Amino acid sequence: MTEKTNQYSYGKAQLFWLVTLRVIIGWYFLYEGLAKVMTSGWTSYGYLMDSQGWFAPLFKALAQNQALMPVVDALNMYGLILIGLLLVLGCFEKIGYIGALLLLALYYLSHPALINAEYLFPPEGSYLWVNKNIVMMAAVAVLMVFPTGKEIGLDRAIFKCSKK
Repeated sequence: MTEKTNQYSYGKAQLFWLVTLRVIIGWYFLYEGLAKVMTSGWTSYGYLMDSQGWFAPLFKALAQNQALMPVVDALNMYGLILIGLLLVLGCFEKIGYIGALLLLALYYLSHPALINAEYLFPPEGSYLWVNKNIVMMAAVAVLMVFPTGKEIGLDRAIFKCSKK
């Protein structure tokens, strides 16, 4: 028999591992965004031009539009940072999860794991349809249906105050 500790009926070990997964994924997003902001002259131009698959023409068109590139870069950098902060802090986590799913889907559509797809930077392994973006999307989807921010996170304080 497991000990239930919260309103979602998670056991202590379940809550620990769900929060750990949320924080690790949040840290991944946060650090990716901060690394881009701190890298002088960083741009997603090369990544977008290296796109393959069904949506490659769209991503390449974005990269070739000099007026849009600063907007695309800013949305990417600051979106990563915001998503990371929301997940690490457990603050409005559903917004963070939706943002994470959106960015990961865009990354996957830009660089799908297809047979015969050769990218400028080789992948970390050999993939067929499933790569790290798909794995991360699945993990984020799991976290989205097992929320933890109201138990361990700023959402706990925010939503207790709003109920009074």
